[in-house]
Formats: sequence, C-alpha cells, structure tokens
Amino acid sequence: MAVAASTQIEHYDLIIGGENVPAASGETFETVSPATNQPVGRMAKAGLEDVARAVAAARTAFDEGPWPRMTPLERSRIMHRIAAILRERLPDIARIETSNCGKIIVESRGDVTASANCFEYYAGLATQLWGEQIPMNGPLLDYTLREPVGVCAQIVPWNFPLLMAAWKLAPALAAGNTLILKPASATPITAVMLGEICREAGVPDGVVNILTGPGKEVGEALAGHPGVDKVAFTGETATGRRIMELAAGTIKKVSLELGGKSPNIVFPDANLDEAVDGSLFAIFTNAGQRCTARTRLFLHQDIHDQFLGEFVRKAGNIRVGDPLQHETQMGPVISPTQAHRILSYCQRAEDEGAELVAGGKRITEGDLGAGNFLAPTVFDGVRQDMHLAQEEVFGPVLAVIPFVTEDEVVQAANATIYGLAATLWTNDIKRAHTLARRLQAGNVSINYPTVNPPEAPFGGYKQSGIGRELSRHAMDLYTQTKNVVVNLNPQPFDWYGRWPEAPGT
Repeated sequence: MAVAASTQIEHYDLIIGGENVPAASGETFETVSPATNQPVGRMAKAGLEDVARAVAAARTAFDEGPWPRMTPLERSRIMHRIAAILRERLPDIARIETSNCGKIIVESRGDVTASANCFEYYAGLATQLWGEQIPMNGPLLDYTLREPVGVCAQIVPWNFPLLMAAWKLAPALAAGNTLILKPASATPITAVMLGEICREAGVPDGVVNILTGPGKEVGEALAGHPGVDKVAFTGETATGRRIMELAAGTIKKVSLELGGKSPNIVFPDANLDEAVDGSLFAIFTNAGQRCTARTRLFLHQDIHDQFLGEFVRKAGNIRVGDPLQHETQMGPVISPTQAHRILSYCQRAEDEGAELVAGGKRITEGDLGAGNFLAPTVFDGVRQDMHLAQEEVFGPVLAVIPFVTEDEVVQAANATIYGLAATLWTNDIKRAHTLARRLQAGNVSINYPTVNPPEAPFGGYKQSGIGRELSRHAMDLYTQTKNVVVNLNPQPFDWYGRWPEAPGT
C-alpha cells in the first residue's frame, strides 16, 4: 500500500485474484474519521467491471483451484495463521479500526481479539464437517456429504467492520468456499487489511476478493450476479428486502442479519445495581450503533424511579471523547448524516410527548466540535405508538417504558417488526425461563447484557433476518447436503425385466 504524497493518507486498492489492483475506472474515494470528519484513507472505487472480475476470480478459484479440494486440516492450519497474524498486529489494526469507524480503542482491541477467536473457532470446525449414514429399509447404503456452496458474496456493515468480516469469512473459508467481501463504504480499511492477511497466511489466490465501493452499485450487482451462489448480508432491514429481491432471480441461497429494536426488561427482584450497569452497556457501547442494542428499557413501576435515577446519573458520567484515548468510554457516531438522523428522532420523541431526561444534543466543546459526538440520551414515558418505540435509531438513545404485569411487558416487547435480541433482569428462575420462551427474539440473555461469542448461534426472528451466524449453525449457511445411495443388492437391478405381477393374480 503506497502513501499518497499529496494528502499523506494511505491508499488502498481492491483485492482481486490475489492481487491488489486499482478499480477498472481508476476512480477512488476518501473514507473519513467520525471523530474529525477528516480523511484517513483513499480507497479504490469498485464498479460493475470490478464485480465481474472478482466473481470470475472467485469462480475460477472454486471450480479449478485448490481451496475446496484441500484437506480440512490444511484449511484449518491456514485459518490458525490468520488468527495468529491478527493477534500479532492487534495494536495497529485496532488503531486503524478506531480511526475509520470511531469506536473507542478499548472496543476495537476487543474486536480484533474476537475476530482472531472467530477464525480459531472455525479452524477447529473445518475438520468436523461430517455427514451421516441413514438406515434404509432394503439392501441400500445411504449417506450424506457436506459440501461447500460455492462463490459467496458477503456484504458487511460499518458498525463492526473487522468483526463482521470475520463472522462472514471464517465459516465460509472453513467449509471450502470462495468469496467476494463488500465492506461498507464508510469503513472499508480493515476489510482490505484482512484480505491481505488471508493472502499472507496462505489462502490461495482468488479465494478472498475485496471490493470497496458504493453499496448501491457493487452490492446490488453482487446480489444479482448469476456467478454468485450465495449472498450474506448484515445491515438494515430495508436493504435486506432488496437483496432478497435481487437474489430471487437466480434462486441464490440468502442469509440476512438485519435490524433490531431489542427490549431490556427489569423486574423488582433483580439485582438493581448490576441491572443498571448492564443496561448502560447494552445501549451505550459503540455509541448505540449495534443491531442488538437494548434500545427499549422496560422498568417495572415499583422500581422505575429508583432505577432510572441511578441510570441517568451514571449515563451522565460516561466519558465521551477522542476514541483513540484509552480513557474514553464512548466515541462519535459514524457520520454527520447519522448524527442529524438521531437528533431528528430525539426531536420527534419530544414532539410526541416523551420526556427527555438526559442528553439529546451534540457535544461541540473543544476538539469534539469537529466530529459527530452525541451525549448519551434517555427518554422516559415512551409509549408504544411513538416512533422511538418502534423504529431503529442506531445511536445512543434509550426509550424507557414502564410496565406492571408480565403479560403486559411480553406483549409490549414483542410488538415490533423486529425480533433480534432481548434481556431479562430477574432472580426468579421460573419467570426467567418462562419469559425467555415467550419473547420473540433469536437471542435472549438473562441477568447479562448483550454478548455474542462464536460458540453460540446468532440471528433473529421476524424481520430481523434469516439464518443463524456463529456457532456450528453458521456452517449450515455455507454448506449444502448431498445424498448418496449405493445399491448393495447381490441381484442386478432390472426394473423392466422383473415387472411386478398385476394385483389380484
């Protein structure tokens, strides 16, 4: 990667067929830091010709190359090397991740570690892809094989650029697929770095291709391309619907991890100190820019005032600032456009009658004025019919909703188009397990805030997505089942020569 002399920012090319190459058009675009809105990288701007080149490279690598034909142990060893390189370069990768997406350095370090963990986990699963032998009623041997899907287009969001790429790449590679990764235009740098790490670790040319560029053009072209066998997307729900439309033309396999409006429910018998601290984490980490953020806090009326008072006090103590500083606890949101969108939700909430009890404004003091910094925001008295209770804001904004009965809160928690995640705070074991079953969410945590280890399946109900990432379940997304039947009958097969007698004779 050469440094552009005119601006002294790094230049990043596409990765196609194992090589760093410029876009066919020669066009580039700048990616900026949300903390300063100043450029931090110049990216090759992929277009339709680059999509065709990348799909052709991935197709050749799958149909003719060594990766799908390697032994699982050979693939596993290469994936372990990817994880090792990620760990070796953790400080530099984390710094670049923070500079590009604005999340605090502590979280970026955690994301690099989690990405390495993900590759290590699937390196282990690469050697454990087995089929089954099926008992048959007759002289037949029947068994199944698990085989890779083929060429996979993978489109990842801007809120967890490296980690979401790892979630997609690791299981796809473990199963023997080839792929084209399309990172978000706002945060493409670490995806290119990951592609280079894969090559350095020994992934053959054409197996991992990286296209940086506009999602409208590049993402849609990948989703509809006849040379792509599967498309995986993480992002907002409207785009997920569009990808399904485009993929339908060639009946692609599709997996989607989409939006959320996740409830966080606190009962009076919970450990309230722990619930306050966990609830702060659940909404304000990554400045609220998480699909699993617990954006609706349901407080039982008996502890509403006590809980909310302590929550607001601690929210006011969160250190918002330069995300590269270790002491900073919340950084900026991704862009001025997103900041404006979030604040428009705040204004609408006030207009609809919600009570602003914390935040609700930009932070403009000192150096922070150049970035997209928002104060941790809390609205009380939110009703189910308000936009703040129904729509994904994707920022550090919490809607507080009181409740009285279990039936009431379950009904309210389920009353959205989403069903990604939910949290319960209670020490009543029967209540905890009963409500975990009643909540319409793919991930439920009890007395614990949001967390997504690679060993556990991740995905949503309703319009929060299709399929499950992470865990062994993700291998189902990147493999297909082949059934094989073998005739063991010592007599030759002769359907027409041994025609059955007519009934009744």
